[in-house]
Amino acid sequence: MKSLNAHSLHGLRVIEAVARNGTLSRAAAELGSSIGAVSQQVARAEKALGLQLFDRSREGMLVRPEAAEFLSRLGEGFARVSQAVEALEHRRDKVVTISVAPIFATRWLIWRLKDFYAQHPDIKVRIDINTGLIDPARADMDFGIRIGPGDWPGVKAEPLFDQLIVPVCSPEVACQLRTPADLSRVPIIRDPAAMFGWDAWLGPEGVSDDILGEGPEFPDSAMCLDAAISGMGVFLAFEVLVHDALRMGSLVMPFPRYRRTGFRYALVSAPDRVPGPDQQLFRRWLKKTLREEGLGEG
Repeated sequence: MKSLNAHSLHGLRVIEAVARNGTLSRAAAELGSSIGAVSQQVARAEKALGLQLFDRSREGMLVRPEAAEFLSRLGEGFARVSQAVEALEHRRDKVVTISVAPIFATRWLIWRLKDFYAQHPDIKVRIDINTGLIDPARADMDFGIRIGPGDWPGVKAEPLFDQLIVPVCSPEVACQLRTPADLSRVPIIRDPAAMFGWDAWLGPEGVSDDILGEGPEFPDSAMCLDAAISGMGVFLAFEVLVHDALRMGSLVMPFPRYRRTGFRYALVSAPDRVPGPDQQLFRRWLKKTLREEGLGEG
């Protein structure tokens, strides 16, 4: 890093901002400086580097081809510095941020956070509700819980538990069911966005999903679950969704046999980020709680 001593860090920051923003005015606004001062810093940096970095035009500051790789790497470097500072500030505030799907948050995680807070009252947990694949390299994101086949490049993934599925319904509906073939006699509640179909459960039972009749359809699994609780039919649910409802007796398993879908839940994080003490406490608590409840074991 000795070569950095010959250059102004502020000047490097200025040319990075100009390259990223494309104009002197936008760079000046970001840096809290004047257009004239930014222009002078660019000229000084170009002189110190012995290279013209930009072509000045009416459209703005255009990166010259011979400077493109240098400015791209400079941008990556400042991005990492910014992420490091933001991550430090984030940890200083004693906040753990985890990105999860709405269903996992509302049907499982939120009901167990009281236990974490009882053990660690000085740590706040911020839940980022998202159904997409959030990049855990974001400075404000400590962990994410993902579900899938397990092939997630660019992240550190720790397996949590396998996704298991089982038919569930109200106790009243269950009285009509003695064998899986009896599913043909009751309404089937469906979620069009489900990651699995009835064949994943009926196949190992030796029954075709062709026997299934019609039934109500709802746009997400939480609504399907409530419909099943109300007695509207049978729903093929994943374990983490129905865990508490089964324990409380508002739902039953007419055929208590879990089947694996081939998907797995995982705790993901940035591969090059070392978790702080608060993040490690949350990680240990989460894995211990899942293990004690036996999720993924059937």
